[in-house]
Amino acid sequence: MCLGVPGQIMTISGDEPLNRMGRVNFGGIVKEASLAYVPEAKVGDYVIVHVGFAISIVDEHEATRVFEYLDEMDELGELK
Repeated sequence: MCLGVPGQIMTISGDEPLNRMGRVNFGGIVKEASLAYVPEAKVGDYVIVHVGFAISIVDEHEATRVFEYLDEMDELGELK
């Protein structure tokens, strides 16, 4: 099953829309993700990341709820 996971953008690099990358924090695990699909995203925003691409912006409350559900289902291990 494919899953999009919420994370908070910590830093952004790249000045061209298709080359923007972000370091995204997934509850303590930080990974790189492309921000090409969310050009309006900024540091501090929460995004849904699927296979290395941020695909949408979500609010902090929604991101927290998703993390709680994933933790309950013991599905956060795949991020490591």
